[in-house]
Amino acid sequence: MKGAGGTEGGIGQFLIGIIMLIGGVYLLLNSIHVTYNFGAQLFGFGNYGVTSGMIMIPFMFGVGIIFYNSKNVIGWFLAGGSLIALVFGVISSIRFVFDRMSAFDLIVILVLTFGGLGIVLRSLASKELKKGDK
Repeated sequence: MKGAGGTEGGIGQFLIGIIMLIGGVYLLLNSIHVTYNFGAQLFGFGNYGVTSGMIMIPFMFGVGIIFYNSKNVIGWFLAGGSLIALVFGVISSIRFVFDRMSAFDLIVILVLTFGGLGIVLRSLASKELKKGDK
């Protein structure tokens, strides 16, 4: 009978490694807070900045042109470009901030994550590879 990943590796090791990996990644992601600062300056050109409200002005003109004549390329360009700039502005204004944690918490997260990854990879290796390691 084949083990994890179709190799001779152990299914038990694989499951323990997956549980450790999932636990470590969960603790890591749980310690990150996502904040944003949307509405301020999104793009800067020297002393001039483009805010999120300014992006809506060409969008409104583009939508108006599209409703007047849907075959007008300029209207589609204005509306589509504004939406792309808006999505880019939202994504670029996201900040990731770590919680305060002790060194022990960080060590537990790293050991669970990378130890679990190592056990998963070891369980997926074939027996021939394991015999050569001795």
